[in-house]
Amino acid sequence: MAQPEPMPVEVPIRDEMIRLGQFLKLANVVEDGGEARELIERGLVSVNDEVETRRGRQLHVGDTVRLGEHALVVGSA
Repeated sequence: MAQPEPMPVEVPIRDEMIRLGQFLKLANVVEDGGEARELIERGLVSVNDEVETRRGRQLHVGDTVRLGEHALVVGSA
């Protein structure tokens, strides 16, 4: 039996948008920008259920980001 997907954790942002690498750091799922870049380039991060390889991808409120067991949703502050 497949494991149920985790419920996304809301991570509020201050502005209307945030870049993917910055969001991963804000959510504390990576140590620094270098780690974020490596994971994104390796295709381990998805945005709205599509693999994303651009660290500069703009995220907006409501977007869902997945990295391993982490499920995150962009929220408003």
